[in-house]
Amino acid sequence: MVKHVVMFKFKGTDEERLAVAKAFRDALVALPSQIGQLRSIEVGINVNPAETWDLVLTAEAETMADVAAYSAHAAHVAAVALIAGHKEARACVDYEV
Repeated sequence: MVKHVVMFKFKGTDEERLAVAKAFRDALVALPSQIGQLRSIEVGINVNPAETWDLVLTAEAETMADVAAYSAHAAHVAAVALIAGHKEARACVDYEV
């Protein structure tokens, strides 16, 4: 199994970043029912004001090919479109368990 962990930092005021994070989270958590290769997804919005990253997601898929299929799926592409223009930084790690 592969864990796909991604962190996002958004642009804007605290309120703007939170609004973007909430909309993105809501779109992401709906993906497992739409994308067969995605076993699960967990999304968290940062509540620690001392940290600068806004959102983290952990998704699980069987293989890296499944991660690639999930990433290219139209539902995922639509979710990512919600943060277009708002994303300041992204960090990703994929690892096998």
